[in-house]
Amino acid sequence: MSAVTLTDVARRAGVSQPTASRVLNGSARKPAPHVVEAVRKAAVELGYIPNAQAQALARSATGLLGLLVHDIADPYFSAIASGVQRAAAGQQRQVLLSVTSRSPALELAGVAAFVAHRTDAIIMVGSRWTTPDAADIADQLTSVLTRYKVNGGRLAVVGQPIPGASAVVPDNRGAASALADALVAGGLREFVVLGGPDGLVTATDRIAGFCAALAGHGRQPRAVLHDAFTRDGGYASARRAIAEVLPAAPGPVCFFAVNDVMALGAMTALREAGLQVPRDAQVAGFDDIPTLRDHHPGLTTVRLPLSAMGEQAVALTIGSAAGRHRVRKVSGEVVLRESTAPAS
Repeated sequence: MSAVTLTDVARRAGVSQPTASRVLNGSARKPAPHVVEAVRKAAVELGYIPNAQAQALARSATGLLGLLVHDIADPYFSAIASGVQRAAAGQQRQVLLSVTSRSPALELAGVAAFVAHRTDAIIMVGSRWTTPDAADIADQLTSVLTRYKVNGGRLAVVGQPIPGASAVVPDNRGAASALADALVAGGLREFVVLGGPDGLVTATDRIAGFCAALAGHGRQPRAVLHDAFTRDGGYASARRAIAEVLPAAPGPVCFFAVNDVMALGAMTALREAGLQVPRDAQVAGFDDIPTLRDHHPGLTTVRLPLSAMGEQAVALTIGSAAGRHRVRKVSGEVVLRESTAPAS
């Protein structure tokens, strides 16, 4: 059985095919009410499914929003995505998702796919890179996005600003500095930084803010160790610190991980080594991901309003603030929990 066509609907309703198209594809030029009713009734009786591309042409919009995230399994990104989804639904938009696995090349491919699907807006969530390979891809990305905006597309990022895009920008450096101040004020003296990968701007900013604050107190971390921006990266970095840093430290060491999932990996490594948190070592993270409520001891961290950040990105593209290039800065809140209680 062949699919029902718009011509079939027009014939059943007794109207021309262009008239049926104007009714069913959302054109601003609507026929008389009795014609509209006849066409819609015919479409229901025949089981006609409108063509999305035809609707997009008639409305000059697809009703689609493209969302790119580094890792949807990471609660940081899933929390932001939930905010995007909720706000987009309130604007009668559907969200298309692309996962980049922190690869600039995959991010470029995802953006190109969203452009090809004529999404009304694109939201990019995640840090920029400063590596040479990423710089070349960034130039290509800028070119694609420039053409997209010229053709009416709207763009926002959650992370570091990029040319021509509105942005929701967390204060990574300032919040990491505030965290270091709070830990020193709480009596901690020895630190190691689990710093994520080289060249990831978010990690670089958090390390810089934390270390600058320590320097203000006349201290510096015993080491800054780099690995993946993941739970496994935190686990591997912590194992190195346990073997190389802790034996030379005069007392308990606080592990500052530049995101929460790395901090949780570090806590696992400490537990496997027979060390108790916070008695033998302390741990702090960054982001306050939703799943922290299920972990013991509670993890000290910096709280970012993750879901609200996703909602703000939608507002900058298809919501109340759309059409104006804006940057919204987001402050972080230090949350002290059991994982950084000083050893007795």
